[in-house]
Amino acid sequence: MKNLKEHIFLIGFMGVGKTTTSRVLSRMLSVEEVDTDAMIVKQEGKAIADIFAQEGEEYFRQTETGILDKLKSMSPCIVSCGGGMVMREENVRKMKEQGKIYLLTAKPETIYEHVKDSTNRPLLNGNMNIPYITELIEARNPKYHAAADVVIETDGCSPKQVADKLVKYLA
Repeated sequence: MKNLKEHIFLIGFMGVGKTTTSRVLSRMLSVEEVDTDAMIVKQEGKAIADIFAQEGEEYFRQTETGILDKLKSMSPCIVSCGGGMVMREENVRKMKEQGKIYLLTAKPETIYEHVKDSTNRPLLNGNMNIPYITELIEARNPKYHAAADVVIETDGCSPKQVADKLVKYLA
């Protein structure tokens, strides 16, 4: 077990395996794991899709920023971030102040396989297809890569294998 000195932020496109990997890491390192989307759902008392529909994406993004402020007072843990968390420079700055950012990546085809049966992905509603996923990933990749301290490929890996790769980077 390693004592964490700072948060471990897992970023990447939806369906890349952030939440599953964070759960595995949490068990491996015996530290708490939090999911920013789950924190928002609990705080707001409604599903992410409902927040998008009723309040809009900008409200949701501001709520994400507020969650990062809450993390400051928590012991170092593993943080699974919503797919769009790094779209705001302010969020990236707050994350870098609190820990290291690990980008999990996967091919659009892999992501599609992970999300194709999901109904709680507001940005994919009506666009659940590989070309659209590819387009969104390409639009977000510059921000993902600019924010990342470490990039970890997940294609063909189990969550345990991804967690093992990540642990090698911990000091």
